[in-house]
Amino acid sequence: MELWYTEKHTDNVKLSIKIDKALYSEETEFQRIDILESKEFGRIFTLDGLMMVTEKDEFIYHDMIVHVPMATNPNIKNVLVIGAGDGGTIRELTRYSSVEKIDMVEIDRRVVEVCKEYLQQTACKLEDERVNIFYEDGLKFVRNKENEYDLIIVDSTDPFGPGEGLFTKEFYGNCYKALTEDGILVNQHESPYYDYYAKSMQDAHEKIYGLFKIHKVYQAHIPTYPSGHWLFGFASKKYDPIKDLDAEVWEKLDIKTKYYNTDIHVGCFALPTYVKELLKVEK
Repeated sequence: MELWYTEKHTDNVKLSIKIDKALYSEETEFQRIDILESKEFGRIFTLDGLMMVTEKDEFIYHDMIVHVPMATNPNIKNVLVIGAGDGGTIRELTRYSSVEKIDMVEIDRRVVEVCKEYLQQTACKLEDERVNIFYEDGLKFVRNKENEYDLIIVDSTDPFGPGEGLFTKEFYGNCYKALTEDGILVNQHESPYYDYYAKSMQDAHEKIYGLFKIHKVYQAHIPTYPSGHWLFGFASKKYDPIKDLDAEVWEKLDIKTKYYNTDIHVGCFALPTYVKELLKVEK
């Protein structure tokens, strides 16, 4: 008997991965959690039937959401991470000895507990002494913060269900207020390729655009995400991710990465024409 995990990307496109066995399944107060085992991608973590992490390609997403802002401003000390219950973003942040505090806000405690048990590859640094985990709504958490964080990373699910509030103008405005005068906001920005995801990407871009002095979009290839073409948003009150990058300073940190490097840092902001047109970015 063959078992297959199948995720619907559009009405006409599906991704299927052969599964050895299902390791865990739970319906929490917020969502359904599943952990699956596969030969090709290792362990797979899904929420409500949608792929969040695979052991084989998670490094791409987590490298790009963390090291791009950290290389832009190596003096980041206080970080807020919203979402990220699998722990991969935290793992990458803890590679920096200069980071003093990481506040992580995850709405669903069970996501963290399950990932600690089944996804040690990503959840291995959640016990770091600099990490403070808050189990609450990220939208509500950030409302009460002002001038506190050098970096906010919004490592959220897609803009429906528990993650829906993290794609609103109110939320991005509160993030702006919670950042220091030279703060950076990075968020997962959806895919530009399929219409449904492109619309979500445009909505997020429109809500952030204009709030910050500097706002750019960058990209990575993540094989198991819809279309494989995934975007991240970079917004800052001061730092330009290309002009202010000092590649030599970051390289001296000797941080071992699997995807990110300073050449990709510059290149990932060079967007295809169709994406520029979707974002209404000047060529």
